[in-house]
Amino acid sequence: MFDLQKQDYAAGMVAEFEPVHIRRIMARHADTPAAANNRLKILRLAFDHAVDDGWRQDNPAKTVKKYREKAEGATPWKEEQITQFLDHWPVGTAPRLALLLLLYSGQRRSDVVRMGRQHVRGDLLEVTQQKTGASLMIPLHSVLAYELEHAPQEGTFLQTGKGEAFTANGFYMRFKSWRAAAGLPDGLSPHGLRKAAARRLAEAGCSAHQIAAITGHATLSEVERYTRAADQEMLARAAMAKIR
Repeated sequence: MFDLQKQDYAAGMVAEFEPVHIRRIMARHADTPAAANNRLKILRLAFDHAVDDGWRQDNPAKTVKKYREKAEGATPWKEEQITQFLDHWPVGTAPRLALLLLLYSGQRRSDVVRMGRQHVRGDLLEVTQQKTGASLMIPLHSVLAYELEHAPQEGTFLQTGKGEAFTANGFYMRFKSWRAAAGLPDGLSPHGLRKAAARRLAEAGCSAHQIAAITGHATLSEVERYTRAADQEMLARAAMAKIR
């Protein structure tokens, strides 16, 4: 029997897998429950195929329990937290540009790190989402447009100290250090700014369709999940004021 604690699971024979090995694979991704559960889903399908083809008698992934996922996911940034970050990082700095790109485009970090001047079309920001393939044309907010005047002219807007484009994971780690330097707590991530963007749009009275036109969400239920942090009292007052 191979030992998954000492070697990679890819070296193991299909017939040798036991539930304990599946749990060890998932444990490697315990800090991201959704990713761990996705691997479990794939392994269940793979071993179903193994059973159908007679490679083994049972599916060792069937009895393994999923990790519990946080219902709300990333924590949306509050306005005072956004202000604190911007107060710490002045105009022309990469951290400030990073936050404003995330906040005023409403995109994922995997898309933000690829943005450059070639994506600016007049007063629009052209985005092709890496995750979904959705093509978006997002109006440039004046705050972001001003910051882009101080951004690099060549390559991507966000660059490493060597002048190279960030990877999505490399940017995530760098952003964590920028957030900490601004005195903000753990748990505030780039994805939380995507949620803050959706919240701001909801508080401004935008419809779910209008918000999705910017964030690129495929379904309105996703938009509704992202805008749960909207200021309920403000929206309620705005709604009541429309009644004659």
